[in-house]
This record gives sequence, structure tokens and C-alpha cells, in this order.
Amino acid sequence: MAVNAMSAAAAEEEGLNTTINTTPLVDVMLVLLIIFLVTIPVVSKLVPMTLPPYRNQATVTKPENIVIAVNTDEEIYWGSETTTPIDIPNLKYRLIQAEIKANAEGKLFPEVHIRGDKDARFEAVGKVIAICQQVGIMKVGFLTQPPPNAPIPE
Repeated sequence: MAVNAMSAAAAEEEGLNTTINTTPLVDVMLVLLIIFLVTIPVVSKLVPMTLPPYRNQATVTKPENIVIAVNTDEEIYWGSETTTPIDIPNLKYRLIQAEIKANAEGKLFPEVHIRGDKDARFEAVGKVIAICQQVGIMKVGFLTQPPPNAPIPE
């Protein structure tokens, strides 16, 4: 009987199929491909709207506005002081002092205008913006060179 049992086990091993049947895998992948091809156009539809036209409104800088300049060497200058750059703690201190002065006079905090050199790294300008946010300045603008044929505002 033991001989018959051994020959039955050997016969089972010879009959085992060790290959992977990929037909169900291919069927599932084709179904997923069809589903994605059908749903992608539905998902990528945009909300219909008319975007406003581009326009550049030139503004005149008011004397009470604070102008901060950043040059290509990432040096920060306060207003018209072009001789010595200031550091980040000094900038923060000056902005806080300007805010205290505006609050004491009952005025709104003046706007901060940043004059960034076109070759300056954004990190230097970003530091100035971050300091303005820390101090609580809500209105920060950027000064740019107007096109040569732009009308001068009155």
C-alpha cells in the first residue's frame, strides 16, 4: 500500500501547473484602462468663466508709504537710505516702530512697497515679505519699472 501512496504523490507533483495565469490580470487592467479613459475628460472640465483682461495701474507712491529696496547682493535698504544696508532684526524693529507711530497718530498703517532688483533672488524678497507678515502689515506691494510708453498718472 505504501508503494501505491508514493506513486500517487509523484503523479500529483508531475501534474502541478507552476505558471501564473495572466488572463484575469489582463482583463482587470483593460477594464481599469477603459474606466480611466472615460472619467478623465469628465474630471478635467473647467468651470466656464471669463477672466478679466490684464491691466497695469500705475500708482503714485505716497510719502507716508514705506519703501524697502532689495538689491542683487540681497542687501536691504530702508526708504531713501542708500548708504548702509540694514539687517533683518533692524528691519523688523523699524516696521514695528512705524506701526506704533501710526497707531499713536490714529492712522492706518502705511503700505510697504518693495523695490526688488530683477536679478535678486526671491529668497531675499521673501524674507522682507515674511517680516512684514510677522509685524502684521496687511498691504505689501511691489514697485516695477513701467513700460516706456506708459502714461504718467496725475
